[in-house]
Amino acid sequence: MPSKSALEAKQAIVAELAERLKNSVMGVVVSYKGINVDEDTKLRKELRENDVKYTVVKNTLLKRANDEAGLSDMDDVLEGTTALATSDEDYAAAARILANFAKEHDFFEIKSGYMDGKVIDLDTINSLAKLPTRDVLLANVLGAFQAPISAFARVMQAIVDKGGFENCETAEAPAEEAKAEEAPAKEAETEEA
Repeated sequence: MPSKSALEAKQAIVAELAERLKNSVMGVVVSYKGINVDEDTKLRKELRENDVKYTVVKNTLLKRANDEAGLSDMDDVLEGTTALATSDEDYAAAARILANFAKEHDFFEIKSGYMDGKVIDLDTINSLAKLPTRDVLLANVLGAFQAPISAFARVMQAIVDKGGFENCETAEAPAEEAKAEEAPAKEAETEEA
């Protein structure tokens, strides 16, 4: 039987894990068996740069935390080596980084994941992994907004290059003068008749 202090330490870890699971928008559980120190260091650095928390956890402690967080559907994959990656804001970062790492390393395996407090399947995790980064998405949106403005600016510049609006009006003036000349001719025809 574990000592009282060891039991309290485990309870604190479970409470912390449960709180982390509840407060994160996305989490991925992986098997890291076979990873070496250099690969692990590179992976952790990339995850940290994208605000993803990554920790190796004991299966029994994560099962208890899952129960507290309402994610007990993930318990069946908790065997062997287990690590948990969670993100508080970005839905795709953990999935993207870990899926890319798993593609390059046969021994690394995604076991399960959750999003917004619900367990998701591996297909959903892989779909999230294919999303571009938040910065790329924002750049695409800004590009879409910028396109009509750029077109308007080019039209305005073309008008300025041709001498401004005055020249545009003078181009229409000969047509108006022709109409004005036709009107007296028609009036003259009606007077003669």
